[in-house]
Amino acid sequence: MSNNYIRQANITRKTNETDISLKFVLDGFGDSNINTGIGFFDHMLISFAKHGLFNLDVKATGDLIVDCHHTIEDVGIVLGEAIKKAAGDKKTIRRYGDIILPMDEALIMCAIDLSGRPYLVFEADFHSDRVGYFDTQMVKEFFYAVSYSAGINLHIRQLSGENDHHIIEGMFKAFAKTLDEATIKDARIKSLLSTKGTL
Repeated sequence: MSNNYIRQANITRKTNETDISLKFVLDGFGDSNINTGIGFFDHMLISFAKHGLFNLDVKATGDLIVDCHHTIEDVGIVLGEAIKKAAGDKKTIRRYGDIILPMDEALIMCAIDLSGRPYLVFEADFHSDRVGYFDTQMVKEFFYAVSYSAGINLHIRQLSGENDHHIIEGMFKAFAKTLDEATIKDARIKSLLSTKGTL
């Protein structure tokens, strides 16, 4: 297979609680078509695609009459699966990414390692229970689902911030930028960036 093939994935997941179809293109242009039924979540996924230069299509229906939990968590699971599949064998990629990203008064630190070993460290102090119809508790649940489904080590930390919209959007943008950085192919890396020989 050519080293120039487009890294992408199509994933579907259907349970008694959600029905999700997702297309993810790692080597994209920031285009997106998102419909989860949760307006603020759509906004965050659009920001993720735009700032990571990924193409992302998501169609999700869930039991929103209960709450937003299952829909957001399951989209995180599916996105994580798509990231893992699109990254492929991880040969020649940089593996690590990090950023300190400002979003108005909010400042977010994010670091990622595409190690194959899932782990999430998440630190945030939200000031309200919801932003629109999006429960702020679900920010950590979403990133937990992504990190464990993708097999990535992910650190997200709020360094400052008062407005929950800014804090959360900063997190999604920071994750996008670090994932983009970590998945960039580097001609100096001939195989896997690992002394173990596997990721």
